[in-house]
Amino acid sequence: MELTTVWFCVVAFLFIGYFVLEGFDFGVGMLLPVLGRDDRERRTMINTIGPLWDGNEVWLIVAGASIFAAFPEWYATLFSGFYLPLLLILVALILRGVAFEYRHQRDDATWKARWDAAIIFGSYVPALLWGVAFGNIVRGVEIDADKNYVGSFFDLLNPYALLAGLVTLTLFLTHGANFLALKTRGVIHERARRTSLQVGLVAAVLAVAFLLWTCLDHDDAWVWILSGLAALAFVGGLVAAYVRRDGWAFVGTMAAIGLAVAALFVALFPDVMPSTLDPAYSLTTENASSTDKTLTIMSWVALVFVPIVIGYQAWSYWVFRKRISVESIPADHGAAPEHTPA
Repeated sequence: MELTTVWFCVVAFLFIGYFVLEGFDFGVGMLLPVLGRDDRERRTMINTIGPLWDGNEVWLIVAGASIFAAFPEWYATLFSGFYLPLLLILVALILRGVAFEYRHQRDDATWKARWDAAIIFGSYVPALLWGVAFGNIVRGVEIDADKNYVGSFFDLLNPYALLAGLVTLTLFLTHGANFLALKTRGVIHERARRTSLQVGLVAAVLAVAFLLWTCLDHDDAWVWILSGLAALAFVGGLVAAYVRRDGWAFVGTMAAIGLAVAALFVALFPDVMPSTLDPAYSLTTENASSTDKTLTIMSWVALVFVPIVIGYQAWSYWVFRKRISVESIPADHGAAPEHTPA
């Protein structure tokens, strides 16, 4: 296998990890005003992702760095052409991160409400726009002979991409609800389980429509297989939620998101950004890549450090595996959020 293909697979793996892991904490943030009826309930929800959200964002940082180093032409065209949506995502992620750190600094209802709004905004915007961005990447955009994006922002708001955005939004909501059902006890647990079933039905319809559209546009056997497996995994997750098997429900949505993202990357390969103006203008794994020497050095670095990062993150999930409830949160909360390890 050529190194360009290896690094395309690495980028795909990193984005799968990002959407699977960051997806549920986006979902928790979006559900904050829905499932959290008072401050203690919202603090309980935030505490479920408190030790995890920043580690989940590492996957995005590494994915972006990998594209920059392995496929600099892809990085340049992507970040210049998708400047506005990617800037909105970045601003939303920054606001969300600041909100997690500052919300607990003052015991004032107005102060907390404003930071809660930042968490909600910082969860909804990326959940929607990541779908729109990947929908456009897979569909193809207006790239000219100089490898520059020559379309407008509104060209990115096409039906296929907007459907992709709604799919990621609803999938992450369902994924977050399943995570809360897995990580909490009491009233939040029950609300989360009901919400996962209600939103999950909407997500299932949207996801099937999007994956079918993708399969018809890219007549590849593996795209059909992965899309079918993603649909089965999601349905299995909904059934598990219905019969109160919280762990399997979370595994179902996790597998569905991972398989769906894998299907998109399979549909994309060997392109990294197809051109709708002329297929000859498309960016591919070959014409967008770095030199073999650069890819070789990167491969050795990745072999050493990626297992370390994955191992550390797996350890953090194990340490903070215990369920929590509203009763775990003190009524007079004036300090940093309490994360209860097992």
